[in-house]
Amino acid sequence: MPNFSYQALNRAGRRLRGTVKVFDEAAATSLLREQGLYVLKLKQQSDDVWWKREIYFGRKVSAEEFAMFCRQLATLIRAGVTILESVRVMAEQADSKPLRKALGQVTQSISQGRQLSEAVAETPDIFPIIFVNMVHAGEVAGNLDDVLDRMARFFEKSYYLREKVKSALAYPLVVGSVSIMVTVFLLVKIVPTFVGIFASYHAQLPLPTRIVLGVSNILEHDWWIILTVIVALVIGNKVLNRRRTWVRFKDRLKLRLPVFGVLIQKSVVARMARTMSSLFASAVPIVQSLKIVSEIVGNTVVADALMDSAASLQGGQSLAGPIAKSRLFPPLVAHMITIGEQTGNLDFMLEKIADFYEAEVETYADRLKSLLEPTMILVLATIVGTIVTAVLLPSFSLISHMGGA
Repeated sequence: MPNFSYQALNRAGRRLRGTVKVFDEAAATSLLREQGLYVLKLKQQSDDVWWKREIYFGRKVSAEEFAMFCRQLATLIRAGVTILESVRVMAEQADSKPLRKALGQVTQSISQGRQLSEAVAETPDIFPIIFVNMVHAGEVAGNLDDVLDRMARFFEKSYYLREKVKSALAYPLVVGSVSIMVTVFLLVKIVPTFVGIFASYHAQLPLPTRIVLGVSNILEHDWWIILTVIVALVIGNKVLNRRRTWVRFKDRLKLRLPVFGVLIQKSVVARMARTMSSLFASAVPIVQSLKIVSEIVGNTVVADALMDSAASLQGGQSLAGPIAKSRLFPPLVAHMITIGEQTGNLDFMLEKIADFYEAEVETYADRLKSLLEPTMILVLATIVGTIVTAVLLPSFSLISHMGGA
């Protein structure tokens, strides 16, 4: 919706300035009149002025912040506060600037007669699709406070799971980056100095030293070739990411990575099961739930398997069949889904799947970190040791040559 800047007089004759976010000029005039203002000037603001745009780095609203918002909103509604007043209170006390701004827009939309689900759907970059659909289900069923509590637990679990995976992946990335920086420093600054001294004696350099010196020369003189290759790979990846076949290939590769593939698979299963359980428990239709999960699961291969399950359901078949045939999930997942379908407790079984694999992710991440620490230290020591050995070998050859003389 566009923004309209206005100048108006209140009932006391005081001139006021401000902005409103509505669909058109007539709606802006009507809204201001309802507030007891006489419009003097009304103008639509341009959204194309680059210096007025707000820039956010990373996620606009974290899962932790969103979980707190859901829980506080549920508490206010359960206490009998109207939805309009509840959202207004949340907008005033929100710490996140993007969330505070979005809630201000939601407040205006609700005051114009829209439902909460319709209002939050107008800001999809802040309110995810699962939140919109579950709020709509809560409005229809009349248990919006319970649905918001469920959403709070969902986002808390999502945040905790994401942090566990990030902590497991962060250590090798940090140590790997340090290893690369140390290696480059030794090859560019240290190796040429020592090898140059030995070369002045016109002695034959050992093979390991010549190999290390060759790598050093490439880094020192032909670094632009390496930089060009890296930039080309990054740009090529961005271009190929527009093609679903390439994204699907990468997502399948992630699930088959040694060591880390298991962690990624468990986290994807936990996220999928938790989302499906929350949607089913909120009475969102099962086929619609599968489509929503396929959009937010974060892996196109898994998303395709879920869409196959949706097509299977529409054809009168079971949900577990395509999941078992895909071979992307552990057999336990399809088995428990089958039991849930047969007993009519699918949301409960999915919740148990999510609990199990979230615990698995936590255990596996802790074990992975404990194994990676000595491994990465060993790798760094091997790299540094190889370079140091290559530097010292000429000195041994030179000493033996002088002793023989």
